Amino acid sequence: MIDDFLYGTAGHPGPLADVEAAVRAAAAAEIVPRHRKLAAHEILEKSGPHDLVTAADRLAEEHLTAALTALLPGSVVVGEESVHADPAVYDALGGDAPVWIVDPVDGTRQFVRGEDGFCTLVALARHGEVHASWTYAPALDEMAVAVRGRGATLNGAPIRSGSPAPGAVLEVAMSHPDHTTDAQKRALLGLCTEGIAARPCGSAGLEYLAVARGDLDAVAFNWEYAWDHAAGLLLVTEAGGAQSTLSGAPFRIAGGNDLPFTAARDEATARRVLAALRSGA
Repeated sequence: MIDDFLYGTAGHPGPLADVEAAVRAAAAAEIVPRHRKLAAHEILEKSGPHDLVTAADRLAEEHLTAALTALLPGSVVVGEESVHADPAVYDALGGDAPVWIVDPVDGTRQFVRGEDGFCTLVALARHGEVHASWTYAPALDEMAVAVRGRGATLNGAPIRSGSPAPGAVLEVAMSHPDHTTDAQKRALLGLCTEGIAARPCGSAGLEYLAVARGDLDAVAFNWEYAWDHAAGLLLVTEAGGAQSTLSGAPFRIAGGNDLPFTAARDEATARRVLAALRSGA
């Protein structure tokens, strides 16, 4: 079902471009007009001051839900805002229907501050496997697309993650260690070691894109919401990178992962990051 949708049949190309157009249209209608123009009443806290939601988040997700399910009848949406309203929506990740995983505004804090470091993330999955993803940064005019087994592109051009120079200090974006469990905090602080330059992460989607294009060596995250990671993990993998949870198992979008986990430019870099995380755990 998903293969026919993505790849099409003879004489009927798959609608990858239609999904990209839907993502761009949602951003143009609901996100871009509010960039640097949010009214106070359009910004709310969900679980606290570090967990914000805006009118752009809610309206863009509604726009994408309608557009994406129309493109693939029988599909469902697991979006950040819909799950906040009804946590049971998340269970669709383990169901039989194709699932659109949506983060309408990834990097909401940056968006609220009027910065450009935010993006819209969409991934298409079924039975826990991500088949395609779209990462769109409207303020930066960047659209990254990945299709399982077919590589990754940025604005239509293929991208590869490459490898760090031998002996180079690894540049790693990581979760803030204070917003986690004690055990995960110790693991993340293991990155504060010789040979690794760790910094707090920004928009997860844009950090994954930086790894996929070779501008960042790795990320290390301690949370597992699918909308933050599904698109980026496929993007990094299709660009030639590697990913692993702390136990060495691949990340599972439905949850239950051994955290923290990493995505890196290559296998060797992933192993170095995992070794540092384990040293702190």
